[in-house]
Amino acid sequence: MPEFRMPSLGADMEAGTLVEWLVKPGQNVKRGDVVAVVETDKGAVDVEIWESGSIDTLLVPPGTKVPVGTTLATLRALAAAPPSVAVPTPPPAPAPLAPPLPAAAPSAVAAAPPVPAPSAGPVRASPAARKRAHELAVDITGLAGTGLHGAITFADVEAAATARAPSLPASPPTPSVAQAPGLAGGAVDIRRAIGAAMARSKREIPHYYLASEVDLGGALEWLTEENRKRSVTGRILPTALFLKATALAVQEVPSMNGFWIDGAFRPSGAIHLGVGISLRGNAGLIAPALRDVAGKPLDALMRELGDLIVRARSGHLRSSELSDATLTVTSLGEQGVETVFGVIYPPQVALVGFGAVTERPRAIGGLLGVRPVMNVTLSGDHRASDGITGARFLAAIARRLGTPEDLK
Repeated sequence: MPEFRMPSLGADMEAGTLVEWLVKPGQNVKRGDVVAVVETDKGAVDVEIWESGSIDTLLVPPGTKVPVGTTLATLRALAAAPPSVAVPTPPPAPAPLAPPLPAAAPSAVAAAPPVPAPSAGPVRASPAARKRAHELAVDITGLAGTGLHGAITFADVEAAATARAPSLPASPPTPSVAQAPGLAGGAVDIRRAIGAAMARSKREIPHYYLASEVDLGGALEWLTEENRKRSVTGRILPTALFLKATALAVQEVPSMNGFWIDGAFRPSGAIHLGVGISLRGNAGLIAPALRDVAGKPLDALMRELGDLIVRARSGHLRSSELSDATLTVTSLGEQGVETVFGVIYPPQVALVGFGAVTERPRAIGGLLGVRPVMNVTLSGDHRASDGITGARFLAAIARRLGTPEDLK
């Protein structure tokens, strides 16, 4: 019988907390459907299922923290699914963790309502709202959402908690970890997770670093002309050029794209670029994946990038977006940083950094002029590649940016 297991949503993730089931026994699901919300150190994540079938048994109740790889639910093949989906009694003996949704869960936290309760379908709410409701013991099933299509927002949950304020403590409980100034408890958890992943990276990965100054004069001129043909909302940002150039360069130098697992480099046939996105509230940085970047036109990349940034900052990412990246790209140019030497996110083997565009004197054809240039850097894993290979990769990125019309 197929099993749905707790996925790994990060290099250092060892366990996750099941916040809510979005399906019930007997419900048909297909590959890619979001079936649960899982809380990790970096926030709540919508988790997809990777096999089609009919939900047979939900083995883990909401509020339970379980290790990565734990079976959360079992499925039946669609052809074998019984016509009736309402099963009032749990299956016999084989389910040691309890049938779906026992009345008394072992968790000491006030858990969300039992899974079968909602009969009109799952409640529409962002992962951030679900997390806050879990923290404040707010039942979201009775709330009226003010978000898109009636979705329950973070503010809706806080308003509901405020309305019953007499039952809550006058001030938030003292955190168990000393918080940095300006960081909320969730941000502290994110910082801790980032620190653990980066410490592992510097401990295990023999980094090498390369940098190259790239002339962007032609690329920016082409982009200016291209954007004149577009509406304000349809314009392309330089970031889309950087992402596309990196993805096409990977096709020339595939040893930069993949994973170091079990003592060996495993190249990836897909090119999914992790994009560094800063979170609100000084919470840190995450790098969810843009999938199949090399084959996408710039218009599609801009749309998907904007959507990814909005969902990352609102806590509405999917599990595949946190686990699929094959190479990470980060840019601090908007912050005025000219050169970025990043730390590789394991088990990836490379990270590309883009700095600020600055004007510098350059000699072209024997004549000195002022040109817009940018520092492009590479952090490479010496186990998977070397400096010569890395130099070829940076040269390929520069060459692609030199012919922006081919990126379209």
